Amino acid sequence: MSGLARAARAFPTLLRVGVAAALAYRAEMLIWMLTTTMPLVSLALWSAVAASAPVGRFEARDFSAYFLAILIVRQLTGSWLVWEMNMDIKSGALSQRLLRPIHPLFSYAAENLAALPLRAALCLPIAVIALIATSGERFQPTALELGLWVVSLAGAWAINFFTMALIGSLAFVIDSSTAVFDVYLAAFMVFAGYLVPIELFPSWLADLARVLPFRYSLAFPVELITGLLDPGRALTELAVQWAFAAASAAAALVAWRAGIRRFSAFGG
Repeated sequence: MSGLARAARAFPTLLRVGVAAALAYRAEMLIWMLTTTMPLVSLALWSAVAASAPVGRFEARDFSAYFLAILIVRQLTGSWLVWEMNMDIKSGALSQRLLRPIHPLFSYAAENLAALPLRAALCLPIAVIALIATSGERFQPTALELGLWVVSLAGAWAINFFTMALIGSLAFVIDSSTAVFDVYLAAFMVFAGYLVPIELFPSWLADLARVLPFRYSLAFPVELITGLLDPGRALTELAVQWAFAAASAAAALVAWRAGIRRFSAFGG
């Protein structure tokens, strides 16, 4: 318990350090953001398809709302932890983090969270204005719905972060965990609703997507804020999302503890 209290006291300082690092490496941050703009390509493609006739219940403006929301949620919940962990483990730099009185996952989390304000400042104002302008009647969230959306963003971030920590921990036992991440990313592109709204899938594939964690790391907050989700299901879906977040955190901690026993530093 004292470890958690110590981490809580140190977390604001870690966030300030993370913000300074994000500002120092803002060009790298911009490049990372540009690699997550695939939703804009999907927006153009699907809007062109829907220009002549709706696709399901999606008209052109509905596709605009959906993919702009995808862009927003992805920027606010994405994590690059797998690359950082892979580099730290293989270079031996992780040993420096282990010497600190704070668990490394806390410092990694602070660094990831500290980058959010810069990412938001660079891309979100235009995306939010465009979302409001194009989403029509579907974008009329109440205060309760906005609150649920914020909680869903936190849940999506937690799933993404701890999944990256889980995959990153594989670097303790294999040459490069980024190869595993490539497989994960391919599944994410399909099942998270990143390229195609899940409700446009064949029914069997949509049913599969709805029981996997990918949807809760991206599509669920998007469906919630754009009015695609039945309000009556929001709390139930939120509980499922946070169950996935808790499961991914538990799995990441187990993988970390198993991996750290094998860790020996080489070089820096």
